[in-house]
Amino acid sequence: MTAAGLPMEVTAEGLPTRVRIHEVGARDGLQNEQTVVPTEIKAEFIRRLAAAGLPTVEATSFVHPKWVPQLADAEQLFPQLDGIDPHRLPVLVPNERGLDRALALGARRVAVFGSATESFAKANLNRTVDEALAMFAPVVARAKDAEVQVRGYLSMCFGDPWEGPVPVAQTVRVCRALLDLGCDELSLGDTIGVATPGHVQTLLASLNGAGIPTSRIGVHFHDTYGQALANTFAALQHGVTTIDASAGGLGGCPYAKSATGNLATEDLVWMLHGLGIETGVDLDRLAATSVWMAEVLGRPSPSRTLRALSHQE
Repeated sequence: MTAAGLPMEVTAEGLPTRVRIHEVGARDGLQNEQTVVPTEIKAEFIRRLAAAGLPTVEATSFVHPKWVPQLADAEQLFPQLDGIDPHRLPVLVPNERGLDRALALGARRVAVFGSATESFAKANLNRTVDEALAMFAPVVARAKDAEVQVRGYLSMCFGDPWEGPVPVAQTVRVCRALLDLGCDELSLGDTIGVATPGHVQTLLASLNGAGIPTSRIGVHFHDTYGQALANTFAALQHGVTTIDASAGGLGGCPYAKSATGNLATEDLVWMLHGLGIETGVDLDRLAATSVWMAEVLGRPSPSRTLRALSHQE
């Protein structure tokens, strides 16, 4: 698919030499589909993403099927991935029951998902921000006791559909609380895609000022206003080396109707490779996987890079 020598590598001063892409298409992407994707297709999607060189492929979520019916097959799916190191397959766990289910299947990386705002905490978890943190405390503690790595997702870090702009100090407080619970890393979610590069760099600097090192921070941008790559570049300039992305640009957020697709992994890889930043990802294999999934779903991908490489209309 990719023309020889393209994208041309031109490095930029002060950027990381390598980035870890945290692929979320199989979980954050497929959970937003109107129809349920068969378990066997999900497993094949994950296997193809792993084979394309993505080091981390978020597999599923152990939430109650009532809330996310598209991922109700977690117990059936995870065993089908036994050829992949479970350290590469993080799963979401909302509470201790979810953790029990994940641990029983051999999961070695889990994530909890909180909110920087009260409105979204209520919509997503039916709790206040502090009540959600209290719910996460035993989950994180038990996961750490089991030597399982824990990621803390934080939604609405830059803006909220009900509350509007989110004060930086408010986001910093909840980030600090998640790390104090024992989370190994944070993922800063621009859930409705309203962040801009200056906001990104201000938040990252403020997190550093609160004693949170950049090495513990990942970023998760949505492309609602076309800012995802610009915001990613701002994060790279600050030294962030963990970037969330979704193959083919799948995904959004079922509890935030204004949230459109995630940053497409193909668009991210094209930019990173052009900057001479190593990812370990084979762009052609990744693109072929996303083309296949778009055919399964019956619609073209929103990824500009994927459309250019595959000549999608």
